[in-house]
Amino acid sequence: MRRVQYEHSGGPEVLEVVSAEVPTPGPGELLVRVEAIGVTLPVVRKVREQREPIALGGEVAGEVVAVGEGVTGYAPGYRVTGLVFGHGYADYALLAVAMATPIPDGASAVDAVALVRSGLVALGALEAASPKEGESALVTAAASGVGHLAVQLARVRGAARVVGAVSDRAKAEFVLGLGADEVVEYGQESWGEPVDYALDAVGGELLGPAVAAVAPGGRLVAYSSGGGTIEAYDLLVGAKSVIGFQISRIAKGQPDLYDHWRQELWQYVASGQLRPAVHAEFALDEAAEAHRVIEERVNLGKVVLIP
Repeated sequence: MRRVQYEHSGGPEVLEVVSAEVPTPGPGELLVRVEAIGVTLPVVRKVREQREPIALGGEVAGEVVAVGEGVTGYAPGYRVTGLVFGHGYADYALLAVAMATPIPDGASAVDAVALVRSGLVALGALEAASPKEGESALVTAAASGVGHLAVQLARVRGAARVVGAVSDRAKAEFVLGLGADEVVEYGQESWGEPVDYALDAVGGELLGPAVAAVAPGGRLVAYSSGGGTIEAYDLLVGAKSVIGFQISRIAKGQPDLYDHWRQELWQYVASGQLRPAVHAEFALDEAAEAHRVIEERVNLGKVVLIP
């Protein structure tokens, strides 16, 4: 089979396609013939920033072709999606049963990788904000794979005003089409009328402006891999709260809630309340180009690899 890997850190150009053995599923694992792979910003960042190479992971979707010892509820022929922590950029991948979810009839593998993991992060971050009916919301990276779902979910959960923050004006039409009331650019001096809560996927230098955009007594949920710092005084004078969110803690510590959220996402899609968007599909041997799109922040929705 084919697998994408790299030998040293760097930009997208370090990625290469190699030949590898098809893995054998161990206890509690599914061997999946991969039909679609979701490319995420955290993985793109790790390729460039981590000193030692990592096994490229991410969202995968496809057909189960073998199961490991002790697996129940799945069998060859089942269509599944889930998060693979290593060697996911490949024709075949090992998926832990705990991270797997069935793909509903009528949904494609591309639909699944565009929705499930990104949607779980978006929905989880929204839940962490404890939104109330009629509140206002701000979503940074509003055109990204997670952000474009968060914009829609904020509205579904009762936000009266949704503001999308983006890197450039070229993304404004896309974000407004998702249902946002306003779009602001990161470089603007003011992000408009303060909001009750913000979902921040960017971090770094934008963490400060995001906190400033939150009204007194409001809260910001930080779920970015970009880090960043906040002055405690800025929180104190505005009685603002900052909440960290990480989806893996839910997946590992609250599997029933994790599964409930997955089902909720598919229900929103079935009802037409949520529309996952795919920016582009690339062949597996075009993984470098897919990473380049994410790194340059030009994507409108999800970037997907097709083996």
